[in-house]
Amino acid sequence: MESPSDEMLVSRCLEGDTRAFGVLVERYQRVMYNVALRVVKRREDAEDAVQSAFVKAYSHLDRFNPKFRFYSWLYRIAVNEALNASRSGRTSTSLPDSLPAADGLPDLDLQRSEATKQIEDGLMELSPEDRAIILLKHFEGFSYDDIAYIFDISSAKVKSRLFTARQRLKNVLVSGGYSS
Repeated sequence: MESPSDEMLVSRCLEGDTRAFGVLVERYQRVMYNVALRVVKRREDAEDAVQSAFVKAYSHLDRFNPKFRFYSWLYRIAVNEALNASRSGRTSTSLPDSLPAADGLPDLDLQRSEATKQIEDGLMELSPEDRAIILLKHFEGFSYDDIAYIFDISSAKVKSRLFTARQRLKNVLVSGGYSS
């Protein structure tokens, strides 16, 4: 049996079927948590940001514009909540030893390569905004248009910010002794 589309679930939810929103939560909870964790760096803050994002999404579901993907709309809310949490100053200074895999599967590669570790450490030196834009493009595979929607900026501004964020990451990596 094929699972219902996001649009169908949103429609059912707007008609009063709260279980439909539960399906959306189950569908996207893990990926939203992963991005929030990479932005805020603390599990508790990531959990709070994701919970807040789902509450906001549910309470503003009537404002969802179906011309955009639900996933992008929810991602926008989750990234904003994570950025707000990171600005609150409650976040720690390092990531947990093992990040959850982006696809929600357990991290099977316990022996990360040194290059991957250096890049992850370098990302943690960036501002939450720079880190988020790099994660969205290079780790989550979002298009420039989707990132523009998430950050509420133009696609040209996304390209500019992404270029700057990459340069900052390069500088962090070079100053940290990274060599490819």
